[in-house]
Amino acid sequence: MRRFLRAAHGLFIIFLLIQLLPDKINKESFANYSIAFASALEILILAVSCFTKKEKSNLIIDIVSFVYVFLILWTLGTAKFNLLKASFFPPPGAVFEQAIRDGSAIFVNIRTSLGIVVEGYVLAVVIAIPLGLFLGWSVRMGNTATYISKFLGSIPPVVYIPYGIALLPTFRSVSVMVIFLASFWPALAGTMSGVLNVERQIIDSARSLTVNKLAMLFQIILPASLPQIFIGCNQGLSVSFILLTSAEMIGARSGLGYYVKNFSDLGDYTRIIVGVLVIGIVVTVIVFFFNKLQRFLLRWKS
Repeated sequence: MRRFLRAAHGLFIIFLLIQLLPDKINKESFANYSIAFASALEILILAVSCFTKKEKSNLIIDIVSFVYVFLILWTLGTAKFNLLKASFFPPPGAVFEQAIRDGSAIFVNIRTSLGIVVEGYVLAVVIAIPLGLFLGWSVRMGNTATYISKFLGSIPPVVYIPYGIALLPTFRSVSVMVIFLASFWPALAGTMSGVLNVERQIIDSARSLTVNKLAMLFQIILPASLPQIFIGCNQGLSVSFILLTSAEMIGARSGLGYYVKNFSDLGDYTRIIVGVLVIGIVVTVIVFFFNKLQRFLLRWKS
């Protein structure tokens, strides 16, 4: 039973007790939605506790505890004490209620944004990694290309949007171009850095075994360069979402960035917060699975 005695349960009880306080805002706080959300998190903690010893810390429980603290402060600052202006900072229940009502539209926007990111990111990685391997194979060419990639990569891809709008047929293709440029240069730089820093002893050992050039690149150098390649790809993935939402705010008609921009123009701050939270959740989930893939492919390091 000791494994079920966690600080997160106490935070959940505190959150429930706070709901007994009277609301000091004129609008409906939809407290039942925030209670339902917190209860779902509590069920998750109980399920995790069944498989985790009390003495062992658990990342999921720690994250949920942080969410409880955030919900407590959010509720106190909005519905209960009205410390924040209600029109700009709605209570959490109102945000959850709005998210459920807009669920279908949010799903469509998530699908649109993810489609653009996947298309531009995969295209960038598929081109950047082989190109980085061949450029990094020559020390002279690799050092030169590294400085060129740093120069071109330092230019924000959003500055190319006017040219993309003029030359490409749709704004979606412009967004894909932005994601491609945002991902390509970090992935290329990471790949070249990985190749240039492969231990000379590994290359000499492979050459002594008369390994041909293609096998050397893709069977010897590529695995040895994976840590640096993942660093570059991770940077490109993070920047891609930042630039995607920025690009969608300029002229898109769908996507998470458009969702936030559209309702910001209408002054609907409840939906703005919904959009911001959804973007954060989507990016966190994708980065989580990307890190899982990275640990799987680099399991030999440990």
